Amino acid sequence: MSVSASGRSIKGSAGMVGGTGTIMAQAATSNKVAKEAGTRIRIKIRAYDHKIIDQATRTIIETAIRTGAQVIGPVPLPTEKRKWTVNRSTFVHKNAREQFEMRIHKRIVDIVEASAKTIEALTSLNLPSGVDVEIKMS
Repeated sequence: MSVSASGRSIKGSAGMVGGTGTIMAQAATSNKVAKEAGTRIRIKIRAYDHKIIDQATRTIIETAIRTGAQVIGPVPLPTEKRKWTVNRSTFVHKNAREQFEMRIHKRIVDIVEASAKTIEALTSLNLPSGVDVEIKMS
């Protein structure tokens, strides 16, 4: 037990072998190893058309492999289906209805060991219209 500047006692296992200090040190070393290996990029791709999203994913993967990065994916995520039901008529005929559906296809691509050349190539990439790309770096 140690005493802080305010006079309160602080419980902790800093002096014990194998306590929280050891776990913190292991976590710090694993973070250093991950940073030394390069940055990790997660790319989320969304589109309404499955052909366009497959084409965009293929382009991203080919670009990453060409620059020497390791690629994990593409991982297909569940298709989001938004449905609307509307009346065909404005006043009567409640039983006459139409249903509309919008499908949003999603993919995830992880790029491990990305270099500056990889990031530059991905930012200057020309993707088809109708594709939403979200990039997170860690």
